[in-house]
Amino acid sequence: MDSSPKPSLLERLSALLSREPEDRDELLALLHSAFDRNLIDADALTIIEGALQMSDMQVRDVMVPRAQMDCVHLDDPIDTIANFAIDTAHSRFPAIGDGKDDVVGILLAKDLLRYFAGREFDLRDMLRPAVFVPESKRLNVLLREFRVSRNHMAIVVDEYGGVAGLVTIEDVLEQIVGDIEDEYDFDEVGDNIRLDHSGRYRVKATTEIEDFNEAFATHFSDEEYDTVGGLVIRHFGRLPKRGEAVELEGLKIQVLRADSRRVYTLIVERLPQPLSEQA
Repeated sequence: MDSSPKPSLLERLSALLSREPEDRDELLALLHSAFDRNLIDADALTIIEGALQMSDMQVRDVMVPRAQMDCVHLDDPIDTIANFAIDTAHSRFPAIGDGKDDVVGILLAKDLLRYFAGREFDLRDMLRPAVFVPESKRLNVLLREFRVSRNHMAIVVDEYGGVAGLVTIEDVLEQIVGDIEDEYDFDEVGDNIRLDHSGRYRVKATTEIEDFNEAFATHFSDEEYDTVGGLVIRHFGRLPKRGEAVELEGLKIQVLRADSRRVYTLIVERLPQPLSEQA
């Protein structure tokens, strides 16, 4: 009986890659071969492919465009800012003065707790310094800078120095590992539809059409798409961006979270019925 230890995963992969690949395509072919031979699993293959792809991507490919930036205004009352933070459910906000080109700093939502705890609070003193990066910066370089500086958000500027959008460390990491759930995402896998404090519903894009129809008394067909995310994408004819909305069967369906590859979360609210239908 052979008592020699079995080679480790790293040793098996190293043996497979013993001949140095000449280019990226050959490397990917070797990695897919490793997957086919069960040397690496699907998750590992996806992460490696995402990491390789990220080095070819620029900040402009994943940033939240200027028009869709959720900013807080320095002149607004703190209660207004707090309600805005709750409604948008972000943990960080660009704080602006005269407009979106005047980013003064970054407000962390958790810093608002000082105000509601009755502690001394000055909004400008609470702001963290804003980091500015060009649209053309490579994602792998930005990720390295995020790690070194421990910043989680950067303001993206165009070639003329104007604000073009923003990018977070989550936007970058999701290009490697896919969707990252944070403290504002759903806590349970089965909890796909949730009513929020404003009377609107947060719906996972992966919610099946049958479940969506049952929850909202709609009659969408599931013959061409299985999920509500597929329904929205089919309607737009493309991958919609964050903030875009569509009205279907008396519902307003707005994209809350999306990146360059998929839609994650939707906001659904019932539209007011015309008076003729209410009678």
